[in-house]
Amino acid sequence: MAGLNQVQRQTGVALWRQIADRIREAIGNGAYDETGMVPPETVLALQFGVNRHTVRSALAALAQEGIVRAVQGRGTLIERKERLNFPITRRTRFTAGIGDQAREMRGLLLDEVTEEASAEIARWLGLKPGAQVIRLETLREADRRPVSKATSWFPAERFAGIGEAYRKHQSITKAFAELGLADYIRATTEVTAAHADTADLADLELSPGAILLIAKAMNTDLDGVPVQYSISRFAADRVQFTIEN
Repeated sequence: MAGLNQVQRQTGVALWRQIADRIREAIGNGAYDETGMVPPETVLALQFGVNRHTVRSALAALAQEGIVRAVQGRGTLIERKERLNFPITRRTRFTAGIGDQAREMRGLLLDEVTEEASAEIARWLGLKPGAQVIRLETLREADRRPVSKATSWFPAERFAGIGEAYRKHQSITKAFAELGLADYIRATTEVTAAHADTADLADLELSPGAILLIAKAMNTDLDGVPVQYSISRFAADRVQFTIEN
């Protein structure tokens, strides 16, 4: 667990948040698999060079996320450490990608807006700045557990009605099919990491300091014409990406 105890003071990020991130990362990497438990508060306090109250705050945040659970007389159990594997392929699809890893999947439409494309959105979609686009805010769940939140833009002229189609089918792929696009491919994917902001913390049911994997992606039809640009935020402790050729 090299580097696990490296927390930085006077960075503007609370120590308990940094410790929660380190413990979350360690759980994801299997550091505690042998016992299935997080080390005692006294051990963690010594390891990170902080008091037990700070460690307790970090563990409370992880408990709120559902990652650990305090058990009287035993300590802190690791409640859930398995990540969903999400493949990024030439035909990236959420439902097909998760497959049999979840019993139930849902797609929720949080918001729909028709707006003028910014210079960046127009560039991604091959449109003129100011062209009409439809923006959807969506949330994907696996077994009633929020996994990702996405903001997607579509050319309005070609995909009028995509919001209602998504609400009905809970799937971008099925919404595209209803509107006449039978197949599409992933042209580019850019992945970065960042701390979740206030809105994503609420929608993805995370605690402050949680890390997101952010995927910026552009899909095209089979002729190479852009049909969707999206920015998807995945809870890093719930999903791992597999890049497949």
